[in-house]
Parts: sequence; C-alpha cells; structure tokens
Amino acid sequence: MRVKITLACTETGDRNYITTKNKRTNPDRLEMKKYSPRFKKYTLHRETK
Repeated sequence: MRVKITLACTETGDRNYITTKNKRTNPDRLEMKKYSPRFKKYTLHRETK
C-alpha cells in the first residue's frame, strides 16, 4: 500500500525529497515544511507525481 512520492518546493519548484506514504490513510496530497538548500531556510514542499 505504501508508494514513493516526490516532494517539490513551492517557491522554487525544485524536487528535493523522496519519501513514502500510505495511500489508504492519506489519499490527499502531502504537504510538509522541509529545508530548501537554495534559500537556506524551511519552505513548504508539496507532493508531485
């Protein structure tokens, strides 16, 4: 049930992180605050295809 997803920065569009999620418990797109190396600060990252 777990699938690999890619997290992309909302400000730069860079795809910085790969993680997994359970599709059954989290059917919506995942959003997390993660570190962006380009800005050197924490920004919002969203799940991409």
